[in-house]
Amino acid sequence: MDLGIGEVAERSGLSVHALRFYEREGLFANPVRRLSNGRRIYHEEDLEWLAICTKLRSSGMSLATIRQYIELVRQGPGNEHERLELLRRHENHVEAQIRELQETLDVMRHKVRIYQDHVVRGEADRLWNPSHPDAAAQATTHQECHPSEGGT
Repeated sequence: MDLGIGEVAERSGLSVHALRFYEREGLFANPVRRLSNGRRIYHEEDLEWLAICTKLRSSGMSLATIRQYIELVRQGPGNEHERLELLRRHENHVEAQIRELQETLDVMRHKVRIYQDHVVRGEADRLWNPSHPDAAAQATTHQECHPSEGGT
């Protein structure tokens, strides 16, 4: 089934501008086909590829690496080990991002607990204030920034 750029934009969640950018940058697995009047024609497999491609981009894969992957795919059978290695490297990158985000979430959850405890006890005024630092506030600041060292 032939799809126009507007329908692909709607179904993929990408803007028409983004689709044109992806085409210019060579990020489609297959060249975008055109009618004699120049109108772009897409197919379901283009939507499937866009779903993968947008995940690769949103997870931090560079345009150059996506292009490298696409080129390997276009070459056909025989380079599966290279594709696998490329995907494994990106998988490791994504796992590192997740670990970093988990550490950030741990700090944020700890900080929320500190604020909740202080608010419940009516001691919110004792939370760290950079314009009025004192010993108690500095201790709280240390707790807020170092959740694994005790605290609440």
